[in-house]
Amino acid sequence: MSLMAVDSKTVAAVSAGIAVGAAITIGIVHSGCTGCPWLSKLPTCLCPYMSSKRNNSALAKMRAAIDMSKPDKDSFMDVYHQIVKEEREENLAVHGSQTVDWIKEMSDYNVPGGKLNRGLAVVASSKILDPKGMQSKDMYIAACVLGWGIEWLQAFFLVADDIMDHSLTRRGQPCWYKVEKVKLIAVNDSCILEAMIYRMLKKYTSHLPCYVDILEVFHECTYATTVGQLMDMLTVPEGQINFDNYTLDRHRLIVTWKTAFYTFYLPTACALHLCGVKKQSAFDTARKICLIIGEFFQVQDDVLDCYGDPAVIGKIGTDIEDNKCSWLICQALKRANKQQLTILQNNYGKANKDAVAKVKAVYQDMKLKQLFEAHEDQTHSKIVKVIETEVPTKLQPIYNWYLQRIFKRSK
Repeated sequence: MSLMAVDSKTVAAVSAGIAVGAAITIGIVHSGCTGCPWLSKLPTCLCPYMSSKRNNSALAKMRAAIDMSKPDKDSFMDVYHQIVKEEREENLAVHGSQTVDWIKEMSDYNVPGGKLNRGLAVVASSKILDPKGMQSKDMYIAACVLGWGIEWLQAFFLVADDIMDHSLTRRGQPCWYKVEKVKLIAVNDSCILEAMIYRMLKKYTSHLPCYVDILEVFHECTYATTVGQLMDMLTVPEGQINFDNYTLDRHRLIVTWKTAFYTFYLPTACALHLCGVKKQSAFDTARKICLIIGEFFQVQDDVLDCYGDPAVIGKIGTDIEDNKCSWLICQALKRANKQQLTILQNNYGKANKDAVAKVKAVYQDMKLKQLFEAHEDQTHSKIVKVIETEVPTKLQPIYNWYLQRIFKRSK
């Protein structure tokens, strides 16, 4: 019989047979699926009816858990606790208590401990774009979930980054891989952190018209950030120092991809999508300004790594020991005389206190901290001008919100 002669019923029957075969092969079935348009025994993960049912149940529980009269940060944290609670309850019978308890502990250790500015930016920006819509609990929950998706993404990056950089502390505690019982399990944990993003987005936002747009921007920014991390590592291969690579142009390229996209553009794009913004020009403007702000933010981070108080910034800075292409070393190499260049060549990238002290002494002689303070003021003025001249009045408070939180920051 020719392929063209196969009628639609035959195709449907074959498709059903394949689905049932897959179910039997996997061997995990659910029962009591009343009203299921498929067969009554299919793997839960394959059944669209049960998936939708779970999502509706999770959203209903989230509505009950959230009190919108609280300050945003408190409500935001309530959303986090409900996400983690729902994830544990859903997977307890499938994965067992040891696994789900580990995932909860790992999430609690790595996800909510920072300033939460990336996640809260989605909530703040959405309130600016659509203040009436954000009075709806469902839209408010969606904004919080998108924000937590970004915070989970940040945790994924940091857990992996700390392993690659041999970092010691993060947010005032040992890096996750430095915890005795964890070690290189942290590699797999970083993958779990990323996977959880798409579980929560599906569970709480798949009913939204912008769901596919949200997924695309998360994938876009994840790719951008990992490429930026690769640029960083290729610029400074472990055990090798080539100061020819340490230029401000190279630094700008790295921080644009490694930091700016997910720290500033992703929260802004999520809010724009959630609030129904369709004009490409709005996203183009957001990208332009967020990348400028992101570069500014990373320069601050480079300076704080060297001069910040570990008790305040939550980590012990290791950029000098790690041979990082930071703003400070790029500026130093532009200004170094022959003697200073020799000191930098002999001591940069060395993991001992004396070498670090000699590099910092060169920075001190060059007054790089004062140079940064002037740069910070100039860059702030530049960003304010771009906002005032290129951004519609309605959207300006979004970017001013970012500036207020990072200008002259100490951590």
